[in-house]
Amino acid sequence: MHDIKAIRENPEAFDAGLARRGLEAGSSALLDLDARRRSAATRAQEGLARRNDASKAIGQAMAKGEAERAEQLKAEVAELKTSLPAIEEEERAAASELDALLLAIPNIPADDVPPGTDETGNVEVKRWGEPRIFDFTPQDHADFGPALGLDFESAARMSGARFTALRGQMARLHRALAQFMLDVQTRENGYEEVNPPVLVRDEALVGTGQLPKFAEDLFRTTDGRWLIPTAEVSLTNLVREQILTQSDLPIRMTALTPCFRSEAGSAGRDTRGFIRQHQFEKVELVSICTPEQAADEHAHMLQSAESILEALGLPYRRMLLCTGDMGFTAAKTFDLEVWLPSQQTYREISSVSTCNDFQARRMNTRFRPEGEKGTRFAHTLNGSGLAVGRTLVAVLENYQNADGSVDVPPALAAYMGGLDRLVPR
Repeated sequence: MHDIKAIRENPEAFDAGLARRGLEAGSSALLDLDARRRSAATRAQEGLARRNDASKAIGQAMAKGEAERAEQLKAEVAELKTSLPAIEEEERAAASELDALLLAIPNIPADDVPPGTDETGNVEVKRWGEPRIFDFTPQDHADFGPALGLDFESAARMSGARFTALRGQMARLHRALAQFMLDVQTRENGYEEVNPPVLVRDEALVGTGQLPKFAEDLFRTTDGRWLIPTAEVSLTNLVREQILTQSDLPIRMTALTPCFRSEAGSAGRDTRGFIRQHQFEKVELVSICTPEQAADEHAHMLQSAESILEALGLPYRRMLLCTGDMGFTAAKTFDLEVWLPSQQTYREISSVSTCNDFQARRMNTRFRPEGEKGTRFAHTLNGSGLAVGRTLVAVLENYQNADGSVDVPPALAAYMGGLDRLVPR
């Protein structure tokens, strides 16, 4: 959420930021509403003060025997009691409309985010590992995976498209990947493991930016709660409406949770296989920090996600997203894309974003700087470390053999109970 005071002080900079997002100038409408709200608030305060003064003056006039003066004051108080609620409602209506507009406006891109309208404007900044050279034609995981335990058909009969059951050795490999990721993030990268709720109320999703704009991308329960699309929602909201101690920052948290997405805008994309599912598991990383710590936290989170790919021996590249391809809440995002041999291309497996104080304002999350009386909004960051299903796909495809078997990466040996290869049933 944006700071209306900052917009008021520099509307040109705000509109320039929106223009980099490909959006029309928005400061004028915001400032008109802000002026209406402030004017109504001032009139309400003045009216309340006058009502209090007049009420006191009635008693004084009565004590002096000024009956006519007392009646005039009573009439004034009665008129103010009638008119003040309308002024207060005018203030509430303007504030509500202003908040609704502010909640629908995306974050302003950082200065070093490249311009662009879509993914073609993204910039590659790093590449790690060399794609494996196969002595046979590598297959798509959707073709050889069923013989190893990827059960698309049974899940589709039960739940419909974009659901998959993992069975036997495939389920074991999926679990091994998730546990390996959690262990690396908690033991080596300094994140605290959390087991958070996966059902949340409206305000949690408003706080992290999924609501009100992206309701169609979510699943809602009959009692009005929402299934989380990512543990970013649960982890980040653990500090909502709090004043944090600066010495406790940064706060680094990680969680392995199921995630649920309607994939409302993905018709026709990744309809085969295990890449784009309505239900999937992900190890999420979240950091809460001071503005001064945010750049270092972004770098640390990137390294934390990349360390998983490197330990698994999966070639990847790091992409700096352009202004037109970033998410709603992000000020700057790097995507990590893993190599998929069957597609002969890199596919996204993690997005690592810094949001500045955009989410903290929506959640009212502050910290008290040491030696200062006031408070400041915290900065938030989030990223995948990693999406378990997409990592499973990458392992299957990069470690496949001509006979349909798949070698288990050495880094997972301790998690596989002695199983070093998945073999077709």
